[in-house]
Amino acid sequence: MESKRDYYEVLGVDRGADQRTIKRAFLKLARSLHPDVNKEPDAEQRFKEVNEAYSVLSDERKRANYDQYGNPDGPGGFGSEYVDMSDIFGGGFGDIFDSFFGGGGGRGARAARTRGRDMGITLRISLAEAAAGCTKTIAYDRLSPCEDCNGSGTAEGGKETTCEHCHGTGRVVEVQRTIFGQMQSQTTCPVCNGSGRVVDQPCETCQGEGRTPSHETVKVNIPAGIHTGQSLRVESMGEAGVRGDASGDLVVTVQVLEDEKFERQGDDLYTVAHVDALDAILGTTYRMDGILPDDEISATIPQGCQYGQRISVPGMGMPSLQTGIRGDLIVVVQISTPTDLSKQQLELIRSVQRERTQAQGGARSQNAEPQAAGKNRDAGGQKRSKGAKRRGPFGKKR
Repeated sequence: MESKRDYYEVLGVDRGADQRTIKRAFLKLARSLHPDVNKEPDAEQRFKEVNEAYSVLSDERKRANYDQYGNPDGPGGFGSEYVDMSDIFGGGFGDIFDSFFGGGGGRGARAARTRGRDMGITLRISLAEAAAGCTKTIAYDRLSPCEDCNGSGTAEGGKETTCEHCHGTGRVVEVQRTIFGQMQSQTTCPVCNGSGRVVDQPCETCQGEGRTPSHETVKVNIPAGIHTGQSLRVESMGEAGVRGDASGDLVVTVQVLEDEKFERQGDDLYTVAHVDALDAILGTTYRMDGILPDDEISATIPQGCQYGQRISVPGMGMPSLQTGIRGDLIVVVQISTPTDLSKQQLELIRSVQRERTQAQGGARSQNAEPQAAGKNRDAGGQKRSKGAKRRGPFGKKR
């Protein structure tokens, strides 16, 4: 297996190079190797290599891992608080740079829009994190304001003026002669590419765009009680605008993952308690940990508790996103028959059974149909209608 080249060697920078030097080297190489301008057979592969090197060296955490371990993921990964979401945007810097390259420096036709677009990602968190609230550090790629020109797009001594060709409209009228007479049509101005403004001395780093591909990290505060599908907006952390125009926002849509122990229904939580049959007969206290780290649950199992019976523990569910008031924890009892009873214990149970039979006047028939849940019965021993769907312990159809 062929080993990868050293990332510093790929970009042609020293190992102690700062982020600005690394970024400049990347932009210079990426422009010269971009498939739109370089038709050499290996240009695309080299472009991908440069993109991969920059995606690592532009990220402080990945770079530190690479320097220490030779692997950007390090010996044990990033940890739970760090989420790299660059793949959500289509695979990293390749697509981000394609967008930048196609609209930069007067090449090709650019839409009149100069404001940065909103960017959206999906952030996955655990149910426990949704209950307690958390802070996540998200790593992603975007077009950010150029550091060399502070987003203006102009080099030192340069200036931005109104385009004389279209008089600042960004559109020009073309007249064509046809057999039906003269036909007029509006097209994007070829001089300013639709912006209505031109730069006499464009910044070399961003080619007059005022923005460059960048690897960003941003902290997102997740409020306690958030539900799947709800979104959080981080202002001005989306795509940067052209030459200082407003940046778009970063829209983070939360997905709460399923939990092995709890199931959420609104602000209530459901869980299963496996109770010994003898404890269910006599009654007991069922203790367990809750969804929050300090939660200690004590659910009272009443004497004669039945299979599937629900025990409500108020205030131990999920917090409401609006009020912070917690819902209830619903404990669904599942009774387990003991299999490790001694002969003496079994004989004691038989004696109780005989006493009950005698007290009932022998009404219980030895041939009575069993009431335990079977192939055609539900969890409570009742016959299930033909074609009925099975239900989970919390009442949802499976």
